[in-house]
Amino acid sequence: MNAIGTIDRPVTHDPQKQAPMTSSTSEPSGSATPDVTTTGANASRQNRTREMQLIPEAMARAHMHDRLREADAERQALRLIAARKMQRRAERVSMRARRALAMAVMH
Repeated sequence: MNAIGTIDRPVTHDPQKQAPMTSSTSEPSGSATPDVTTTGANASRQNRTREMQLIPEAMARAHMHDRLREADAERQALRLIAARKMQRRAERVSMRARRALAMAVMH
């Protein structure tokens, strides 16, 4: 069977066995697009894998995951600081109340 492949679904995945890309016959000679070399065609075919296309998305997802984890850690730290501040304030109020009660009992 002699099936013709496409860029997305090549007949073979080996770049050395694929035919080099050539300019179309409808394109005038000397146009702005130069002829594509074999190494350029091989490189473009190798870079068109699904994994390569999804790398930026995966990197962005990992970056956002790191930022969310940092934001959660920062919020937790701020809550801890606020809780300690409230605890110290409560202890001061408690000591003030004890002193007031002791003064009331003494007189």
